[in-house]
Amino acid sequence: MPLQNRVLPTGEIVAIPERGTRIGNRGRIHVDGQRLGSRRWQSGMPWIVCTLEWKGINRIARNGGLMAPRTWTELFFLDEATALAAGHRPCGECSRARYLAFKAAWMQVAGRAMPREEFDRALHDARVDGAGLKRTYVGQVDALPDGTIVRLDDASMWLLWQGAGRRWTSAGYMDARRLSGDVEVLTPRPTVDVLRAGYVPQVHPSI
Repeated sequence: MPLQNRVLPTGEIVAIPERGTRIGNRGRIHVDGQRLGSRRWQSGMPWIVCTLEWKGINRIARNGGLMAPRTWTELFFLDEATALAAGHRPCGECSRARYLAFKAAWMQVAGRAMPREEFDRALHDARVDGAGLKRTYVGQVDALPDGTIVRLDDASMWLLWQGAGRRWTSAGYMDARRLSGDVEVLTPRPTVDVLRAGYVPQVHPSI
């Protein structure tokens, strides 16, 4: 049985077979028995997305296996675009170049330099509300940049990429179609601004 550690663009953590191309974390949110606890993030911890391997180490097999005692909770994403939609940002260690590019685009939008802790707080405020639920907003498709993930009225989720919408599934992107009008934007507002400023997320090979 798959563990409950796969993250959807909505930020929900589910148990599905597909693991995806990225790993990340929000701190330690699991309990004994390789199960999630009641919380979905550890207070004060940045939500990051990482590479599956770093310095020759396979992150899946680290520390004696997934959800091991006293370690952070390994979360999996289809790709970086999915992680960004869920509210994560690139890791400053294993994905240093991507982190610096993301931060530079953020500073460009903000018009000033700011410490990492400040933009992590701003990102957290943009991804969840006071009740701990995901913040979304309505946007016009033609005004949204590539890399944004949106949800339609039928609950399907779509990545905006090179002039078309690509339907998100846990196994990859399927149909391509032209989207128009207003949509529910899953990618947090500040991250959409970062994408608009030129940051290009890694996407699943199925694209």
